[in-house]
Amino acid sequence: MLIEAASAGDSKASAELLPLVYEHLRRLARSRLAGEAPGHTLQPTALVHEAYLKLVGDGDVRWSSRGHFFAAAALAMRRILVDRARQRRRVKHGGGRRREALHDDAVAADSDSTDLVALDEALKDLEAHDRRRYDVVMLRYFAGLSIEESAHALGLAPSTVKADWAVARVRLFRAVSGDQPGDPA
Repeated sequence: MLIEAASAGDSKASAELLPLVYEHLRRLARSRLAGEAPGHTLQPTALVHEAYLKLVGDGDVRWSSRGHFFAAAALAMRRILVDRARQRRRVKHGGGRRREALHDDAVAADSDSTDLVALDEALKDLEAHDRRRYDVVMLRYFAGLSIEESAHALGLAPSTVKADWAVARVRLFRAVSGDQPGDPA
């Protein structure tokens, strides 16, 4: 399998793999960047390339399936975006403010995009307390896999993945919005 050969460090397999997965990774990157604030500098192509380099650059990683590969790609993209979000939050880099055209009546405005740092913290908590639902979120949201593809990758029934996806979305929303009345499951 090409994915397994690339994960074993075969540079020829890596070169053959990129064209096969590139469009899916690019769609995934575009959807992840759609929630970013206007004026961000990272483009989908750059995100795909940076994530792909992380994926094939580490010879210790072995992917067992297509789902596993895309989950790893999604995690790499998430880490890149979270690192950039943390960097933007630093006071030295504007303290979470976005770049605006300067007008006489201009005021700094907070980003209206998803708070990636808060989402990352919520995902870490979900991973620690409910690994299966965390895996579902990684495949559905970050890797862009369907319910059926996620179920196949995780060895679960589609109905289980659908239920886990619904519960995980509620938990993450509550964590990111600060509304924590209790576990919905």
